[in-house]
Amino acid sequence: MTNATPQRISHWIDGSSTPGTSGRVGPVFNPATGVQTGEVELASAAEVNTAVASAKSAARDWRQASLSRRAAVLFAFRELLHARTDELAAIVTAEHGKVLSDAVGEISRGLENVEYATGVPNLLKGGFSEQASTGVDVYSIRQPLGVVAGITPFNFPVMVPLWMCANAIATGNAFILKPSEKDPSAALFLAQLWKDAGLPDGVFTVVHGDKEAVDTLLRHEDVAAVSFVGSTPIAKYIYETGTAHGKRVQALGGAKNHMVVLPDADIDMAADAAVSAAYGAAGERCMAISVAVAVGGVGDALVDAIAARLPKLTVGNGADADTDMGPLITAEHRDKVAGYIAAGASSGASVVVDGREADLPAEGFFLGTTLLDHVTADMSVYTDEIFGPVLSVVRADTYDDALALINANQFANGTAIFTRDGGAARQFQFDVEVGMIGINVPIPVPVAYYSFGGWKASLFGDNHMYGPEGINFYTRGKVVTSRWPDPATSTVDLGFPRTR
Repeated sequence: MTNATPQRISHWIDGSSTPGTSGRVGPVFNPATGVQTGEVELASAAEVNTAVASAKSAARDWRQASLSRRAAVLFAFRELLHARTDELAAIVTAEHGKVLSDAVGEISRGLENVEYATGVPNLLKGGFSEQASTGVDVYSIRQPLGVVAGITPFNFPVMVPLWMCANAIATGNAFILKPSEKDPSAALFLAQLWKDAGLPDGVFTVVHGDKEAVDTLLRHEDVAAVSFVGSTPIAKYIYETGTAHGKRVQALGGAKNHMVVLPDADIDMAADAAVSAAYGAAGERCMAISVAVAVGGVGDALVDAIAARLPKLTVGNGADADTDMGPLITAEHRDKVAGYIAAGASSGASVVVDGREADLPAEGFFLGTTLLDHVTADMSVYTDEIFGPVLSVVRADTYDDALALINANQFANGTAIFTRDGGAARQFQFDVEVGMIGINVPIPVPVAYYSFGGWKASLFGDNHMYGPEGINFYTRGKVVTSRWPDPATSTVDLGFPRTR
């Protein structure tokens, strides 16, 4: 089913909507209905070059803007984003499919990063050492990189761009956003808000596209840094290509987040958390819980408690107030996730709840909640990032077995432990080789004044995203050693400078 007049979705270059010239477009669907609602321009290399040239010119002026002026723009943007959250959430739901409350939550977490960036006058304060040597002072400053780019995923079309652009712009850079072509309209809404907040034209740019646009950004000599969130194979490609062309790169990859449930845990609390974290946004979150590790004899009670909650969830159009879980992003992805369920069953996993057999809307890209038990580490439902509403339960005899399972996994984005034992929780946070840890918290996404990032195949690059590490990523340090002329003490000395 298609819409007779899909909306044309163009780029945003030099402060205004800019129709594409490549002649290439991609379809945009409402996943809840299966109807094509738009067609997005796909930029050519020449169009990306035009966007970079505009951003480069804007960056020269923006880096000279005072810290107070930058903060004022950030504050104004924050107010507009807060006031128009419901409008933006409706756009997210229409193109991604997540329920409205989830879309509002996404925007709220992005807003936290904007609020953090408003403190840029304090965040960019350097150090000063008077009289480091006789008559010599030393101080440090941080300066912007110039033009930086963000390549963002479909699952968080607002939050992830705000992870990047708020700090990048606050620190004096021009930012180019290449959003997912699956749900591109939210990026244009953000662009208009930046303009309305007083950001100079060219400092925030949106270029839609596919691999051609991405490769052009990765190879362009005037793009100094690239931030990315997506799958591990693409993250590795982004990192290797960008760094090979002299860029600073932070590339966040895939995940397989485990939730360990110890025998002393509150089972109802753990089940509530597992359902919320596994099936929210139809499992299309990089911090979703996709594996529950039941330790000791807790497995049967945990599986029963989770299974009892699933029939109470309403799967449907995310725009409806009574919907708990919306569709997947595309029909192809839905079918891929369904294939993982079949593979798990054929490999010996017990299908406790089968989302393929759920009572679902006839139109749209829906799949019901699925619960698999007795999953083992050699099954594809365990080894692969499914990115759908599928929760696997793995049985572990002991804490040590659970820990070894997690530490052997290639992904290390987030993990959680549910227990009443403070000692066990503290030992877990010490032992586990994962970047973000939740203790009785199933989705441990850090607040904006910390930083987000995993380990191992979940992150390529040295800097985590947003927070203090985000400020460092979008700036580079400079140390100044200063002495004012004193002819009476001036001499020729070819020795290496000493501080005594």
